[in-house]
Amino acid sequence: MDWKKQVVLVTGGTGSFGKACIRMLLDEYKPAKVIVFSRDELKQHEMRTGGFDQPNLRYFIGDVRDQDRLERAMDGVTVVIHAAALKQVPACEYNPMEAIKTNILGSANVVEAALAAGVHKVLALSTDKAVSPVNLYGATKLAAEKLTVQSNAYSGERPTRFSCVRYGNVVGSRGSVVPLFLQQREAGKLSITDERMTRFWLSLEQGVRFVLGCIEQMQGGEVFVPKLPSTTIKDLAEAIAPDAELDVVGIRPGEKLHEVLISEDEARTAVELDDMFVLQPAMGPWFVHSWDKKGKPLPEGFHYASNENEQMLNTQQIQEMVAPIEAELQAGKLA
Repeated sequence: MDWKKQVVLVTGGTGSFGKACIRMLLDEYKPAKVIVFSRDELKQHEMRTGGFDQPNLRYFIGDVRDQDRLERAMDGVTVVIHAAALKQVPACEYNPMEAIKTNILGSANVVEAALAAGVHKVLALSTDKAVSPVNLYGATKLAAEKLTVQSNAYSGERPTRFSCVRYGNVVGSRGSVVPLFLQQREAGKLSITDERMTRFWLSLEQGVRFVLGCIEQMQGGEVFVPKLPSTTIKDLAEAIAPDAELDVVGIRPGEKLHEVLISEDEARTAVELDDMFVLQPAMGPWFVHSWDKKGKPLPEGFHYASNENEQMLNTQQIQEMVAPIEAELQAGKLA
């Protein structure tokens, strides 16, 4: 795949992932054009005046709820990275229809616009919360995953192919607990939900590189899952502030004790590679299951859960993971 010939559109382009992805595209991949698609005029202005002003960068104000605007923005686009979403669990619980309109109907609009515009590749971002969801955010992302993958059935003779990536918590992203812990450390008390709670972790850079690598490999229909380390929330807190008091506040509504990236049922059609798992659709005449030749099948009963992960970070590894976020927070640069 020759990135220099690609025109890339990023929905949610002013978010934590969107900005990091666009920065890497501009600095390393150098596509012919990159389009920032987002609904916030101020964030686009701040992004442009903050150094994102390259001649091959364009800004489109629009909402994924508006299919006509998406079609206009995708004119001539070859690759779409769909990162726009409402992702705060409490906000989605309190505003359920808004979550559905953005995360599900917005994803449907991305699909329809991509088909109409003749986009070649669409990769949508998902989350571990989409596996056996217990909150509305997870349920909307599960629906968006299924919608995206199964929309390959609509491609026909068109070049458009759809795939997803699914991963865990991004260190330092908006709403992440890591910046919160770093701030609470000053007061000497950290609020944690449950000492047993575990989560998968990856850095923003890891997430971006994984997404761009999957775009290069995708054939349409896959859900790509990276191999990630886990921590308990207690270990994370103690590594960040070893002398601080831990205030256990209890699990909040819509939260799981542990997250799962691959369910036992999904594992039946998945294959394992060195650095990731590839979930293949159980159904779909448009999918040829060619990943079977590239990876190995998963054992019977396999599931990928944060509390049973072979990769558990120790104190030093957690501190190394957190250090860049701490530096950005101190410099006032955290997105």
